[in-house]
Amino acid sequence: MVIKPKVRGFVCVTAHPAGCAAHVAEQIAHVRAGGPIKDGPKKALIIGASTGYGLASRVAAAFGSGAATAGVFFERPSEEGRPATPGWYNTIAFTKAAREAGLYARNFNGDAFSDAMKQEVVAALKADLGQIDLVVYSLASPRRQHPRTGAVHKSVLKPVGVPYTNKTVDTDKGIVSEITIGPATDAEIADTTAVMGGEDWELWMDALEQAGVLAPGATSVAYSYIGPEVTWPIYKNGTIGLAKNDLERAARRIDARLKAHGYGRAFISVNKALVTQASSAIPVVPLYISILYKIMKAKGTHEDCIEQMRRLFATQMYNGNPLNFDDGGRVRLDDWEMRPDIQAEVVKIWPQVTTENLAALTNITGYRTEFLKLFGFGLPGIDYEAEIEPHLAML
Repeated sequence: MVIKPKVRGFVCVTAHPAGCAAHVAEQIAHVRAGGPIKDGPKKALIIGASTGYGLASRVAAAFGSGAATAGVFFERPSEEGRPATPGWYNTIAFTKAAREAGLYARNFNGDAFSDAMKQEVVAALKADLGQIDLVVYSLASPRRQHPRTGAVHKSVLKPVGVPYTNKTVDTDKGIVSEITIGPATDAEIADTTAVMGGEDWELWMDALEQAGVLAPGATSVAYSYIGPEVTWPIYKNGTIGLAKNDLERAARRIDARLKAHGYGRAFISVNKALVTQASSAIPVVPLYISILYKIMKAKGTHEDCIEQMRRLFATQMYNGNPLNFDDGGRVRLDDWEMRPDIQAEVVKIWPQVTTENLAALTNITGYRTEFLKLFGFGLPGIDYEAEIEPHLAML
């Protein structure tokens, strides 16, 4: 079939197998170009490994340090007349490249929140790798069925306490408008924390520790975002921000437990705002990213997922470097984004943006390009008019 992008709201419902493979190849090439990462991970588990920061972490570990990797994700295979999700194609491309390089790569597609998945992964790690020295927790899901209670929790993207009104942009149509979002209920706050907070990370680390598959000195990292004040009501101080606070709570608990048992360390890396499937769904944030991209590209400081993850591995976690924590005990990989000169320009541009001047004042074109790349579209060297087989088996 000939596969074209079909965008509906903040998601593209199609994905291109060859384009996704080319996108993964770009990431691998970037990591290889940076050279080996000294003293990097050798055996890694990436929970949420098929897209975004999770996929980039897997690429950085494998092709920067020669790590054996196990990836957990929840992706849909192709159906009759319908391509698979991009993470399905990304994982196939990664696995093929890793195995061609002589690297172990094993995949687990299913509900990462479930006890059954944890047990399956633990058994495989014990059989294949023995002990692992890196655990990356990078899940992004709109819902979670609690493994113990059976309750289904659904996250919401809302402010807390009072309604929030600000500008947003329809990235598909290029229309800037004002949006008002009502505050979350207590139940919605609790549900969002249940989905996006730290409990599941804790359950994973408990399962790994109890099974004896954590190597001495093992590191675990989860990813978060803080952002500038213009996004705080919907992000840092909203439901998602409260969930991220719980993720930080979990990091402190896991870190203390690992140190007490002689295993290693756990921490949060606060990363840069980027176009991801998750960030595209958050009101206000796409407009902020479009402005940010214009500024950071002009200053030569823009990074995408793979550049961020290679920098995290090469300048913070490994290569003989110590972790550089902020006052809250977090590693700040958003340091270039949050530079005062960058944020001063955001503050200057923000109130000026309208539908009419959107293209001039922001990098909305770059936003759209990066968004479509997530689904395998717009990659150089791909004939998007050609017929392509969408039915690829997971490796």
